[in-house]
Amino acid sequence: MRVDGSLLRGPVVVMFSGGRDSTCLLHVAVSSLGPGAVTALHVDHGLRPDSLHDAAHCVRIASSLEVRLVTEKVGPPGAGVGNIQAWARSARYAAASRLEGDIAVGHTASDQVETILYRLAASPGRRALLGMSPREGRIVRPLLGATRTETEAYCRDHGLPFLDDPANDDPSYARARVRNDVVPAFRSVHPAAEANVLRTAELLRDEALALDAVVDELLGEGEVVALARLREAHPALARLAVRRLAERTLAARAPRVLSRADEVLALGPDAALDLGDGARARVRAGVLSFERSPSRD
Repeated sequence: MRVDGSLLRGPVVVMFSGGRDSTCLLHVAVSSLGPGAVTALHVDHGLRPDSLHDAAHCVRIASSLEVRLVTEKVGPPGAGVGNIQAWARSARYAAASRLEGDIAVGHTASDQVETILYRLAASPGRRALLGMSPREGRIVRPLLGATRTETEAYCRDHGLPFLDDPANDDPSYARARVRNDVVPAFRSVHPAAEANVLRTAELLRDEALALDAVVDELLGEGEVVALARLREAHPALARLAVRRLAERTLAARAPRVLSRADEVLALGPDAALDLGDGARARVRAGVLSFERSPSRD
């Protein structure tokens, strides 16, 4: 099983659901850093009536590894939440952000394939094919080189009991449909389909670094740029520069900006345009900048 041990530098908070991947990750982190440098975080979203059973299981595993366990209950969500899985993910990361250290999550190569295929279906653009990065800020993913089969075998080899989340096979969730329907269909087309998806993402991430450097050179270091400069560039670079400038200014992802970049590039010398994702393009005397869209409350 391939683990990127360079991503495990104490202190570290391991997101611990009790499933095979997070259990494997917790054991790997303790073996690498020692129990004193590791905190396990279990978040109870209140989505199932037996969630207290999950918490009790996590207490037992953490105790056996002599690891500090922090538990937090955040749910159930109220009416009108929308995407339950997105809400749960945000709640987990919010809880982890309040603790000290890197935030280690148990995403595997199997998750990477599913994420790429899901994003490819749900959102256009180059980023869909890049997948998850080993490190994003405080978030680290040491198990991206291991498959779900390997993390299960690791747990069994080390006598680590783990939980199975029924939501992983619930067809009402798009991710479950990708896992149980789309990935097997790809595998039926070619036995190396998953490996090829992963290798493609790896190559594209390398190419993205080179492309990002060109975009940075086009923009310079500030938070404004002359529209004329962007219009002189290759259209693909200009669109990427518009999105990069928006995200640099807002300090947040703004994926919808890319699809409307041509509208931004066509703005007059003094104009404004709301683009979604909380981003507003503003042009003053031919100079482009971004600001947050005003609240509609």
